[in-house]
Amino acid sequence: MDISELRTRHYNATIIYFELVHEHLMKIRVKPDGDRLDYEPGQYTILALGGWENRYDGPATIADEKIRGKLIKRAYSVACTLIDENGQLISCRDCDYLEFYITLVVRNDEELPKRPPLTPRLFALREGDRIHLSRHVVGHYTLDPVGPEDDVVLAGTGTGEAPHNAMAAELLKRGHRGKIASMTCVRYRGDAAYLKEQARLEEMFPNYRYRLYTTREPENLDASHPDYVGKRYLQDVIRPENFEQEFGWSINPASTHVFLCGNPEMIGIPVRKKDGTHEFPQPKGMIEILTEQGMSLAQGHEPGNIHFEKYW
Repeated sequence: MDISELRTRHYNATIIYFELVHEHLMKIRVKPDGDRLDYEPGQYTILALGGWENRYDGPATIADEKIRGKLIKRAYSVACTLIDENGQLISCRDCDYLEFYITLVVRNDEELPKRPPLTPRLFALREGDRIHLSRHVVGHYTLDPVGPEDDVVLAGTGTGEAPHNAMAAELLKRGHRGKIASMTCVRYRGDAAYLKEQARLEEMFPNYRYRLYTTREPENLDASHPDYVGKRYLQDVIRPENFEQEFGWSINPASTHVFLCGNPEMIGIPVRKKDGTHEFPQPKGMIEILTEQGMSLAQGHEPGNIHFEKYW
């Protein structure tokens, strides 16, 4: 197998930036060959590497040999750099590259008995390496339903923040007049890779607020900690009394759109019954809590002001 020939045949983009935030989290920028891609903030595309590439988590196994000559593909939302080298806002439309915010999927003998094929190979990349990038950026999770005066809530878990950063940058770039609240929940503060950029956006735009919530820091777990707050979940923050305290305004169902991305348990995706009603999972997710506040779920061809993109 001629690896050089396989790379030439299958790869059509270059890694121009690689940042290992920590062992299990990274940001990369991928520049496609040829013309820049046209897409909407919030959409996703496919990254792929050959099974012949090295892994970040050790040597290839017998299972890896079975996919050695194949491309391993996975969909990722397009993220956004947010702030350029001069400290100014930058949106996806300003860039000739695509940024991705990726978690390393690791083996867990109980939940994930087999080693994941793609992310350990992505984490072995460095600047200058080649990769396959689909030229089709797709998805319905976009800002299309948002009017210029509407308020917007962007709620994500972990790397579910990625499309929300692209959306926020687009709204701010176009001079959005409504209020924008972006909130992210992670285990540890170190699992949030855009804190400096978010702080800069808050300085620049009075209608933008970003809040980070954690679940496994000492103040989340140790009741004797001087700053103890308990585990903080977005499902708690979105309740009216808490949201107003955190962001300084109240969600009005008539003029607010809420975007949810990440953990399906956070989102709480309902099942539609034959009579048209929804059966919600338990414990309560964001969708049920928001519908109790008078909001409606956008699903299929039915309009609404709650939008979601699950990550697995």
